[in-house]
Amino acid sequence: MYKRIIWLLFFISIHFCNAQSAKVDFSQKPPNIDSLLPKIAAEKNDSARYYLAMSALTISETNPVEDMHNSEIILLHGQKNNDLVCQLLGYSCLCYDYIAFGNKVKSLEFGIKANQVAEKSNNDRLKTFGKAMLALAYLTMGDFEKAVSYNMAAIEAGSRYETDIISVCAVNDMGTIYLVMGKVDSALVYTQKAYELAIKSGITYWLTSTYLQFGSIHAALKNSALALNYWDLALKEANRIGSPKFASTAYNAMAQYYYSANQIDSAKLYATKAISSVKNTAFYTLNVEPAKLLLNIYRNSNLDSAFKYSEIYRTTNDSLVNIRSLQQAQLMAVEEEARIAQEKLETEKEAEAQKTNLEYTFIALGIVAFIMIFLIFSRSYITNPKVIEFLSVIALLIVFEFLNLLIHPILEKITHHSPILMLIALVALAALLIPLHHKLEHWAVNKLVEKNKESRLEAAKRTIEQLGKTV
Repeated sequence: MYKRIIWLLFFISIHFCNAQSAKVDFSQKPPNIDSLLPKIAAEKNDSARYYLAMSALTISETNPVEDMHNSEIILLHGQKNNDLVCQLLGYSCLCYDYIAFGNKVKSLEFGIKANQVAEKSNNDRLKTFGKAMLALAYLTMGDFEKAVSYNMAAIEAGSRYETDIISVCAVNDMGTIYLVMGKVDSALVYTQKAYELAIKSGITYWLTSTYLQFGSIHAALKNSALALNYWDLALKEANRIGSPKFASTAYNAMAQYYYSANQIDSAKLYATKAISSVKNTAFYTLNVEPAKLLLNIYRNSNLDSAFKYSEIYRTTNDSLVNIRSLQQAQLMAVEEEARIAQEKLETEKEAEAQKTNLEYTFIALGIVAFIMIFLIFSRSYITNPKVIEFLSVIALLIVFEFLNLLIHPILEKITHHSPILMLIALVALAALLIPLHHKLEHWAVNKLVEKNKESRLEAAKRTIEQLGKTV
């Protein structure tokens, strides 16, 4: 069952962390992440920033270590700047990259975090990505119930905004999940929906994956002619977009089918084509399965050919092991860099919090000092009631604005930055503060004016007494 899941996940793996638009080109290197960050920071539109950041995350299939490195940088940028778009992309792509490394626990951890950020953002585009990634993490763990639940939620969120590559993939992945579960009829329904959505929206870059899935579904339904027809369509689509990876996958699917049907000549033909299609490319490690198939075919009939394909199988398998070992070593370095960067970010946040606390302290001390000085001077030196009224209003406004400044962050946490809830909370706060402000203002001004009049009257009496004594 595990091998079956991994094989079917191959068909959908390219959907995530690689989807900038309908015209993603895996042959192109992503832009330099350091030069991209200022552009991301300057972009205020969430949708534009989403696709801009995604342009650095299109290498998961060719170099998952570099993709993980870029994902960590995007994530830290999002955390530092409170950018939920970058946080979602970072967590989501880390979720997928850990699947590539076979670490299911880490994958689930980042998938859960991606979904939490998506829920916090209340952005349907981010919800689609986050929930679809969490569904993928649960699929790799064999928890089909949760995979179905979260992927259905991803499809629902994806239906509430203009169709993009992720919303198309979420529908297609529903077919993948049901196919792994053995619910072939349901798999066919969703794969058909994904195909229709892709054609209608014009997002056809991943039709190869859909055709491959159609082939697997019809093979399971024993519709041999349809299965072969869809694999042939997948091959043509792979050639159209210039993807040696998809071409090899399609050839290998056909080879495996013919081998299981005991049509050995056809199996040899397509297995050979699967190997040749990725020769001298970054995807040569895909030779493992077709080379193993040819080795099994020639083992008892042609020792020279058997030796040839055993060497291809051995070297490819060794290369795959070496690549994995190298990637694991690189992964350790990336994780250490991420740990150091996270510690630096936390230190910066602590310093910023201390700075904010000091500012609040100085503001509070300034308000107290202002009020004390005002009270002292209003009794002895300020003689104009209008000046007292004006300064009283200024003092009370400063106090209440300071209180509002303190309460505002608490309201943001309680309302989760919801504009409607924030408006209601601020209106309710104003409804309490304004009457209180007027009452305190009336009381304070009257008191101060009366005190000032008394002071002035006493001063006048003393002056009269001194004049009387002089006379």
